[in-house]
Amino acid sequence: MNDWPEDGGYGRGNANPDPEGARRMRHVQRPQQQQPPRYDQGYNPNFTQAQGSGYDSGYSSGQVYGGPQGGGHGSVPPQQPPYPQQPGGQPGRPAPDWRKRAKIGSIVLVVGVLAWGIGTYAWASSQMRNEVDLSKVIERPSEGDCTTYLIVGSDSREGMSAEEKKKLHTGSAAGKRTDSMMILAACSSGNTMVSLPRDSWVSIPSFVGSESGKQYPARGASKLNAAYAMDGPELLVRTVEFNTGLRIDHYAEIGFAGFANIVDALGGVDLNIEKGFKDKKSGANFAAGEQTLNGEQALAFVRTRYAFAQSDLQRTKNQQKFLSALANQAATPGTILNPFALYPTLGAGLDTLIVDKDMSLYDLGKMFFAMKGINSGDGKSMNMPISGSAPQNSLKWDMPKVKQLVEQIRNDEKVTVESNQ
Repeated sequence: MNDWPEDGGYGRGNANPDPEGARRMRHVQRPQQQQPPRYDQGYNPNFTQAQGSGYDSGYSSGQVYGGPQGGGHGSVPPQQPPYPQQPGGQPGRPAPDWRKRAKIGSIVLVVGVLAWGIGTYAWASSQMRNEVDLSKVIERPSEGDCTTYLIVGSDSREGMSAEEKKKLHTGSAAGKRTDSMMILAACSSGNTMVSLPRDSWVSIPSFVGSESGKQYPARGASKLNAAYAMDGPELLVRTVEFNTGLRIDHYAEIGFAGFANIVDALGGVDLNIEKGFKDKKSGANFAAGEQTLNGEQALAFVRTRYAFAQSDLQRTKNQQKFLSALANQAATPGTILNPFALYPTLGAGLDTLIVDKDMSLYDLGKMFFAMKGINSGDGKSMNMPISGSAPQNSLKWDMPKVKQLVEQIRNDEKVTVESNQ
């Protein structure tokens, strides 16, 4: 008896002696896997559905990678969202690149500083009065190793009102005369400032008129300030060079008003006055000690001579002292890098500062820094060596010492000459 079904089942025996043939296996369909949600980047939704069903439409989405892993035929791995997602599945903003921002900020700052510096330089250069033509000076000495400046303070009242003249005790004399003169030598061996007393007895040589262009014969011996009165800065430079043998590279002159304005623009200049003094003519009235001088007081300080036994010689010492203190205060980062301090200072001084035609703003800056160096102890200040008195209550130079001094400056040697006054 055979209990097996006659039709036979897969895996069951068969009574037929012949071997069984191949049997068709029943088709079992697996349930489809549900596609995970995809990040919508703006592509065609129909194409996305086609990808999920495995249908290849031949349309290219432009994606390098593609749909989800494990999907049907034609699916590609999903792209990662470009930014971290916020709650709710919304894309967030990228994290700021602080290194890049700092780099860009630094570049902008550097460009801004350069633009400000170039603009300031151009503006200040346009304000300079390059009026003195040193090419008109004849028979000049050979150039030395140091840069030399002839710095002149004149009693010019140009641009001053009657009230200002009264306030500053300048008087109302017409024209202008030299009130102070000094040679500044900027050298690598150390800077030197040498005051030239206005009553120095010197020889006024032959010269070419700065205005007429005519040749004039020598005028003989006279006081140094007479050269300026005769033919201005050009003859003054010619006279200094003739009597010293030292070539003057640059010329700078400032009047009463400009001097006072610069001091006020700086907010005053700090100075230690060792001994108090009064002078009715200049308006000076100072007590001893540390104090801050405004423009009016500073002008009185550098002009006073009748209050001192040494008269003009003591005045030149005071002038050196004050100019060094002025330069020390002006040539500081607090003034140079602060536009609210720099522009008023430049504006107060440049329009009243008369310089030679070859002098640039850079040369002017070097002059101030050289004076600052003297104030800080990196240099020497002195009067021209004097040997005695001369006609018209003038002063006679000690020529052996003068020659030695000039030789040391010309050769950029440390100045060892001492003034006896």
